[in-house]
Amino acid sequence: MNGFSLEPFRPVRGLRNPHVQTILADVVRSEEGVSFRRMALETPDGDFVLLDFADVNGRSWAELGEKTPIVLALHGLEGSAQRSYMCELYRQLAQRGIRAVGMNFRSCGGVMNRTTTFYHAGATADVALVHEWLQTQFPNVPLGLVGFSLGGNILLKYLGEQGNRLVNRLETAVAISPPFNLALDAQRLERGMGLLYARRLLRKLKQKARQKAPEIAAKVDLERLFRARTLREFDDAWAPLHGFRNAADYYHQCSSGRFLTSICTPTLILRALDDPFFMPDNIPHGEIIANPHICVGLTAHGGHVGFLEGHPHRFQFWAERQAARFVAQILS
Repeated sequence: MNGFSLEPFRPVRGLRNPHVQTILADVVRSEEGVSFRRMALETPDGDFVLLDFADVNGRSWAELGEKTPIVLALHGLEGSAQRSYMCELYRQLAQRGIRAVGMNFRSCGGVMNRTTTFYHAGATADVALVHEWLQTQFPNVPLGLVGFSLGGNILLKYLGEQGNRLVNRLETAVAISPPFNLALDAQRLERGMGLLYARRLLRKLKQKARQKAPEIAAKVDLERLFRARTLREFDDAWAPLHGFRNAADYYHQCSSGRFLTSICTPTLILRALDDPFFMPDNIPHGEIIANPHICVGLTAHGGHVGFLEGHPHRFQFWAERQAARFVAQILS
């Protein structure tokens, strides 16, 4: 796509195991050199979305110039705009002269939202709101979008929903470790190491649900919710809060794979075939290949949002670097 070619991924010797890649990358990434200016963007339903504007190595947005390209970044499930993988992306973008702002999904970023509307895998309305706000605040500035994991699913769904309406409004996008089929992926997280990842996420989700229990009790079976032992069981009880019948309905309506054929924005998708969060055969190769706007990078190793390179004394992060290279080539 436009002459772009991925650099080969060379996993750290002896650290190819997908769980090692997934867990170690989360540990060794750093927030060093990144500071934030936060603002709250009000939503039409009386809630708010927190935006974290990233200043890298002491250079403010103003210093980079008002016409400098901007990337909006979306974090993963129960993450935030200040997670270490987001900071690595900000650093990589800054090296290429691109400003970055991270969007915290509702209830994320360390502040609970006002309403009973949380975020979920298909929550594209807030992304559309922030995108429109950025266009208004920074007219004629090239814009890109990058999403990790669940944020990658939201990104791909948003691109597909908007289709050619994003022409001249969004120049490029990257999805890192996105799910394509939420139902199959829920199965993967119901056994083995997948269950351990899911239980960690479940603890965080249930903690938030408890904070809102009195407000959501009319729409959610709280007893089922707090008894849930898997993400599927949690989603089955949680789905009605956002207008879905059950988990199956939620997964069907929100899986990004359904929207790939409608994407008209130059988009890079990065996935490891050994990603422990997903079934290895759930990649919709036909839809991806048939869409000339999509470039895909599939690696044999890398885990989930891992992609560790280099050596133990100086790790490097392949996915964030490829994302920054791709958007920089188009935005510049």
